[in-house]
Amino acid sequence: MLLARLAHVSQEVAATSARSKKIALLAELFREAGPDDVPVVIPYLAGRLPQGRLGVGWKVLSRPVAPAAEPTLTVLAVDAVLSELGKVAGAGSQAERMRLVGELMGAATEVEQRFLFGLISGEVRQGALDAVATEGLARATEAPPADVRRAVMLAGSLQTVAEALLTDGPAALDRFRLTVGRPVLPMLAHSASSVAEAVEKLGGCAVEEKLDGIRVQVHRDGDDVRIYTRTLDEITDRLPELIAVARDLKGERFILDGEVISFGADGRPRSFQETAGRVGSRVDVATAAAEVPVSPVFFDALSVDDRDLLDLPFAERHAELARLVPEPMRVRRTLVAGPEDVPEAEAFLAGTLERGHEGIVAKSLDAPYSAGRRGASWLKVKPVHTLDLVVLAAEWGHGRRTGKLSNLHLGARAADGSYAMLGKTFKGLTDALLTWQTERLQELAVGTDGHVVTVRPELVVEIAYDGLQKSTRYPAGVTLRFARVVRYREDKRPEEADTVETLLAAHPEVKP
Repeated sequence: MLLARLAHVSQEVAATSARSKKIALLAELFREAGPDDVPVVIPYLAGRLPQGRLGVGWKVLSRPVAPAAEPTLTVLAVDAVLSELGKVAGAGSQAERMRLVGELMGAATEVEQRFLFGLISGEVRQGALDAVATEGLARATEAPPADVRRAVMLAGSLQTVAEALLTDGPAALDRFRLTVGRPVLPMLAHSASSVAEAVEKLGGCAVEEKLDGIRVQVHRDGDDVRIYTRTLDEITDRLPELIAVARDLKGERFILDGEVISFGADGRPRSFQETAGRVGSRVDVATAAAEVPVSPVFFDALSVDDRDLLDLPFAERHAELARLVPEPMRVRRTLVAGPEDVPEAEAFLAGTLERGHEGIVAKSLDAPYSAGRRGASWLKVKPVHTLDLVVLAAEWGHGRRTGKLSNLHLGARAADGSYAMLGKTFKGLTDALLTWQTERLQELAVGTDGHVVTVRPELVVEIAYDGLQKSTRYPAGVTLRFARVVRYREDKRPEEADTVETLLAAHPEVKP
């Protein structure tokens, strides 16, 4: 498949907000794609590179290269170049990256150059997410959409299912079954603004603690234990304590869903960053386990003794979980019959926050396990942190945001009167807000390097964020987690913005 065809579809998908139109465009694309193209086409549509980060920065990407007159690049040829690019390291690596990127861009038409620029820089955001691509794949192959969704859930990979479907047709779906040792995509939760809203939507439900840990899926087949993350990466060797726990449980064959979390000497949870650092440690695991031990907290059972539990109501799955897992290793929960029990659920949330956890997840007792989907039967409720920060700079966008100042550099007031940068965000910006801030920030501009526009620290923006974590990249030693724009506060002066001291006081668990 020519890259030009993929770039054109990406452009069309970006231009429409209609889900039905997106599905139709993707279905047509998949009909033209070969099985070998699929492992590249699908991640490219979602703005992902199969190779991960390439180490290619703005300086390399911004060098102008005359575009080709006619399209000749195939998606497989581009993938091969990017794989080569990802391997570049050592002396002379910058020059080699420039050579490879220059040759690739020189072989690309103007439309293909824009697509590649966005893809490599991480700015392809045309809304071709896996859920929409799954529907497009079903239409292209005339397979039942529900069967395709289930196959993707059980395979843990849209690409794998797509290759099978495009090769063998709908009959290929029969080979995708829930299997111990093969991870499935986890069920995810939507957000609710309050406990009352969650209970009103769900009725009778379980209200469980929402932990700020690392999601894990534990597979056991006799003495063989496998542990996977929410992205289906295997991390078995990094968690010896979890292997031991799994082997001590009653069942011989099972798949359990849960989290691992690390607690301090005071019994309160350590910061997410500490837990993530421990789980990410590959070197000297024994020492890491001794310094930052993790504890499992299970909340669902997907398979027990070769019984596929996915389609059972949550109440029945939890009963199987309780049969296998002792209560201290199950998530703390309370059952709510309906709106009349909202005060009890709110008290449970207050206690959860007091214990240092994130919030709660309300789960319908009747719902099946919708793996890989953000189902309406799980609703998370957690307090939203907000800050009034000052915009210090902004970066020119790419893809849909070409010509717009997008990624904001955010600062809090420091003790010496300056502004300490806490991170960046482009989340939460509507098209109208992008247009407005581009004009406003250019009025405040004091300098640019061609990519980043530095502005006078006069504009205050309200930012929502999920938490704080340590960072050596920023002067305050911390950065915001999942920051997104709520609104601009032109009614506030920069000297009214929040301070670094206030921020740190609100998060005593994070010590820079």
